[in-house]
Amino acid sequence: MEVISIEKELKENAYPGRGIIIGRSADGTKAVCAYFIMGRSTNSRNRIFVEDGDGIRTQAFDESKLTDPSLIIYAPVRVLGNKTIVTNGDQTDTIYELMDKQLTFEQALRTREFEPDAPNYTPRISGIMHVEGNQYNYALSILKSDNGDPASCNRFTFAYNNCPAGIGHFIHTYRCDGNPLPSFEGEPKRIAVPDNMEAFASQLWESLNEENKVSLFVRYIDIATGTYESKIINKNQ
Repeated sequence: MEVISIEKELKENAYPGRGIIIGRSADGTKAVCAYFIMGRSTNSRNRIFVEDGDGIRTQAFDESKLTDPSLIIYAPVRVLGNKTIVTNGDQTDTIYELMDKQLTFEQALRTREFEPDAPNYTPRISGIMHVEGNQYNYALSILKSDNGDPASCNRFTFAYNNCPAGIGHFIHTYRCDGNPLPSFEGEPKRIAVPDNMEAFASQLWESLNEENKVSLFVRYIDIATGTYESKIINKNQ
């Protein structure tokens, strides 16, 4: 699969919705993830990322403007031992709780479906990173309606072992803007991942549509030690 420019990909799509990137730094030493959210409505745009233990959560920037928290307030990132979970909804908690009971990533997600936000039926996208013993692998998942039919849930999991240095995979909720919003199609896109977290965060943030972008989270995990550094950028300050 061709390695595409994430900068070009984001700049040419005004509304990919929410997106997850997971990969490995160019020098091979860091496990990398990024998660961003976008919004078209006042309710969706009224959010920020805040730290929550080893992970993050969303919260309303202005509580007085919050109208419906059901699909916008959640923990996008949680850490379970040597596993980092990244998702676009409250399925983060489902994965965390069921994997803690020895179920697999896929088994946990079989208890969930796409979001109940007709007519979009927003896909649930999820990622899991496993860093242990100087080894690193990851997986991405998407749960989506069958071409807009809420009676059917299509489930796809993409697993990546022995991840090559400098490569990551990008999955997002919407193919592009629209009414209703068309769901992501195909395999996660193969992108280049640099060594520098600050530079990567800046590249992603500056490439997202200025009107629709809301928040961005980036984390680089040292594969040898498990230590990490993170960055949060919020449009609402």
